[in-house]
This record gives sequence, structure tokens and C-alpha cells, in this order.
Amino acid sequence: MNPATHYNEPARRDTFLARTGRDPEAFGGLVNTPVCRGSTIVANTLEEWESRKQPGNAMASYGRFGTATTRAFESAMAELEGGEHAIVFPSGLAACTHAILAIVRPGDHVLITDSVYGPTRQFAARVLTRLGVEVEFFDPALGAGVAALTRVNTRMVYVESPGSLTFEMQDIPAIAQAAHRRGAFVVMDNTWATPLFFKPFEHGVDISIQAATKYIVGHSDALLGVATANARAWDLLREGAHDFGQTAGPDDIYLALRGLRSLSVRLRRHHHNGIALAQALQAHPAVRQVLHPGLPGDAGHDLWRRDCHGASGLFGVVLQPMAPARLSEFFSALQLFGIGLSWGGYESLVLPVDPPKRSVRPFPHEGQLVRVHAGLEDVDDLIRDFTAALGRATRA
Repeated sequence: MNPATHYNEPARRDTFLARTGRDPEAFGGLVNTPVCRGSTIVANTLEEWESRKQPGNAMASYGRFGTATTRAFESAMAELEGGEHAIVFPSGLAACTHAILAIVRPGDHVLITDSVYGPTRQFAARVLTRLGVEVEFFDPALGAGVAALTRVNTRMVYVESPGSLTFEMQDIPAIAQAAHRRGAFVVMDNTWATPLFFKPFEHGVDISIQAATKYIVGHSDALLGVATANARAWDLLREGAHDFGQTAGPDDIYLALRGLRSLSVRLRRHHHNGIALAQALQAHPAVRQVLHPGLPGDAGHDLWRRDCHGASGLFGVVLQPMAPARLSEFFSALQLFGIGLSWGGYESLVLPVDPPKRSVRPFPHEGQLVRVHAGLEDVDDLIRDFTAALGRATRA
């Protein structure tokens, strides 16, 4: 039985995560696949050397193309996502940009959601256009209407659901259907939901990207990205990564394998804490809007209920307009939330965010946008800390 068919049953999913990507018999009984460091891999005979060659990669027997540590993680991610194969990158952004470069060519037209991760937007505007690729951003709420924007030369539709700053959900099956009618590839940044809470290949995605720095590693101590492709896109993705010399160090990959063991347990807590904190903040007078698709009443809630199996700990809060001194007071008063980039680790974070750059329609909310990551602390403590800081700021 393919394990990908039953990940949504927690007991079986947890069993898979505890066992995937390791082979004790191959490493003297070690329960974890060890860190294999190396560049040169020697053969004893010409026949052995020739036997190691892979289709499309005559130089496969070299450290840049992976060791046992690399292959253990890539195979685990491919199974977890439900794709054909996966390939690891040194960061989440590297996975995003090289997945795109593997697909597009000069003269292509690409469609990118207007809610895309900021550095990916910047890459599209600065690099893709310089390479002769026409970039067009589309409203994340467009759904099947994206068909009207596709052209004969539309090569790729890039989606992210929900967006990691503004949290709009997208109708991925409808978008994928429209893209595939044109022969275009669908590439998705699936970091927010992870492979546990959204199954991209079941919804028509061709390449799924994880910033493994976030929930996969889960401990804020490694930078890593991974992209998984279906059979249609795999050769392009693999060749694109290899042509650019992309690789990642075995120590970071080992930490990602470690993170997989507790991924399901951690995500259940992140889901619970994120929902509870978001609900509590909805009622606070200093909060104008909570942006979380897991909350009833959110514009993306129905799509989230239909397509996702849970929510991560990341969401947005739009504060009521306040003077800069009061905003500073709020951030200074927080005891359990650090101010920092990234998310997905065990710790709670907040990040003040400027109004997101948009091409189709402006961000509709006034007031300071704060991105919140609910970590693994006790949720009652998180609620008390956040609301106390808001109260201190409004009384200042």
C-alpha cells in the first residue's frame, strides 16, 4: 500500500513519520540515518563506476548529487508529499527560484499569485523579466477565472495558499485545471500547510515547494528547502537543480530528518495554539482584523475546510491605528513573542509588516499588520501575554 494514501489518519501518519527515511540495517543498526559527509565517491572497478550512472546524469557518483543522508530525506519528502521524486536545496527561497527556473524559458508568460512570498515576487520582477520571461500577477481570489489570463505561451502558474503575509486561500484545483488546459505547469509554495495539512498532488499541482527551514526542521537551527515533482515535471526539476549546482549540506539535512519525527505532533499543537490565539484576538478592541483561514467568517474559510486537514500556527493581525509610540510599547511589552523573521519553529514570534506590495488590488486593511506565529508554549500563556501587551499599548 502506498503510504501517501492514508497520511490523514493520525496514527498511521505518525507511524510513517517515525519510520520514514531510515534504514538501520544499512548502517550497523543505527536508528537514524547518519550524517554522511563527502565529496569524492570512489569505485573499485570500471564496471562498478559505470553501473552507478543514472539516466540524465552520467556523473551521479559525486557528493554534489547527494549522499545516503540526502537520499533518505528526499525519498521521505517525496513519499510524504505524494510526488514522484524530491530534491533538496540550501534554503526555501532557493527551492522556489530554482523550481521556477527549471520550468520557464525566454518568451514564456507566467502567472503568479499577487499574495506570493515577497522574495519570490522580487525574484520574478528582477530576474525573470531580465531573462525575457513576461510576469503577470493575478488576484489570489480569482480561482477558475485565471483561465481568462492564460495565453498560448503561458508556461507556469505559481500559487501559494494561503499567502504567508495576507493569508488569502486559493482554489488550487480550479487554477490547476485552467493551467493544464493550456499545458502550463502549476508550482506551489506549500510551506504554510506542510504536506500533512494539504496534499498538493491530489489537487493538480506539478511541483510542491517546502521551506524546510520552517516546520520540517521545526527547531529554528537550519536553513533548507525541498521541491517535490510529479512524473511530468520531475526531469525538468532535477536537470534545473543540477545545472545550477544546487546542493545542501548533510548536517542541515540530518536536522530536517530529525524534525520529521515530531512533525505531526508539533503541527497538532501549532494548529490548536494558532486557532485559539486567533479567536481570542478577534474579540480584543485593539484588533481591527484577524487574518486566519481557519476561522469561520474568514473569506477563505470554506476553501480551507474543503481542501486542508489543519492549520499551522501562522496568521496575521491588523491592529487598530495607533501612534508609533504605542506600537513600540506593544512590542516591548511582549514577553513570550520574539520579534523575528522566519517561523515554524517551537517558539512564538511576531513581525511588524509593511503593507504588502500588490499589483492587482491594494491590501484592503488599514492599521499595522503583524504576522504572528503561535509556537508550542501553553496557549493560555500566549493569550495572556499578547492581550496584556495590547492593553498596555492602548493605556500608554
